[in-house]
Amino acid sequence: MTKRLLLTLLISIMLLPMLAQEDKGKKPIFTPPKFSGFAMASYQATFQDGGNSNSFDLRLVRASFEGRILNDFYYKIQGQINGNPTTLGSSPRLVDYFMEWQKLDFFRVKLGQFKRPFTYENPMNPIDQGFMGYSQPVSKLAGFSDRTGMHASNGRDIGLQFQGDFLKNKHGRNLLHYQVGVFNGQGINVKDVDERKDIIGGAWVMPIEGMRIGAFGWEGSYARKSGGHTVSLRQHRYAFSAEYKKGDLQLRTEYIHSTGLGFANTYQKAADASDVTIKTYTDKDGNEVANNKSDGVYALAIVPVVKNKLMAKARYDLYRPTASSVAAKTNYEVGLNYRFCKYLELQTEYCLTNDKALAKHNYSTVFVQFSIRY
Repeated sequence: MTKRLLLTLLISIMLLPMLAQEDKGKKPIFTPPKFSGFAMASYQATFQDGGNSNSFDLRLVRASFEGRILNDFYYKIQGQINGNPTTLGSSPRLVDYFMEWQKLDFFRVKLGQFKRPFTYENPMNPIDQGFMGYSQPVSKLAGFSDRTGMHASNGRDIGLQFQGDFLKNKHGRNLLHYQVGVFNGQGINVKDVDERKDIIGGAWVMPIEGMRIGAFGWEGSYARKSGGHTVSLRQHRYAFSAEYKKGDLQLRTEYIHSTGLGFANTYQKAADASDVTIKTYTDKDGNEVANNKSDGVYALAIVPVVKNKLMAKARYDLYRPTASSVAAKTNYEVGLNYRFCKYLELQTEYCLTNDKALAKHNYSTVFVQFSIRY
């Protein structure tokens, strides 16, 4: 898979300059592709009774190229390299591969593999997101390390999406946005299993510049096959979101709720694809019950201290895997981000965690990350 992917990307890059020719002297068929990417390296130390750890980590490297065809069609191909190359969750993989027709602001069509249209935080670049990771609710309920047991998919899936902005005010700024898509429901680089499709969408209003207030919905399923039998787990999710962003100032909060069972083991290798054991948890009475609901909320602030250089940040991050206080996990995070220039950024953070699933609930983490854009 990896060799075929790299070969395809190499051939595509070689052919693009040949295709960037004039159409009867009027306009180029292809604009020259833009190559970009980023790399993130980190150090993390966790201080926990009986489980202290610390390590340097090459978190991830991404490379992408993007461009336009006949001006109206935008395309992007992006790959990622990190971690152990033997598993679906960490191996070199294709994360984005799509084309979008962008002729009309109020109606755009996207086809391929790309971010699910669910929550504000999901589409954000890992560096711009600002913290040591995406919030727990987004990670567990938008397709990163999803509660269903899906392989790590960076919040993406394969499908077709429609989106647009409309209702301009007197200053020419759009006040409404919508987005809705149809997806396989199996995550990145995997075909549909149960022949059902996920319907995911959202809409928001933008009453003042920099502010968004919106809601999202997700109806779908996640499936596996075992012994010729398909086990399909229905998923019903919704989210409410609010954000204000101006320059380096970010204020954002989102609540996400999910109803639907999950598989006990995460899909990382071929054998996991046929493991249909359902995830359970121990309730307050000591009974093992199916884990049918979960929810979470986060609220964060990133505030510029020195313009374009130094930012202070704080985040409250709660995830409840059973939509109750049982096994709830809360992160309280504070830190500073320093931008040397637009290409180099240092992010530091202290996190106090309260995890009720552990015998000793509280532990702390120190995190330092250096990011390079190119």
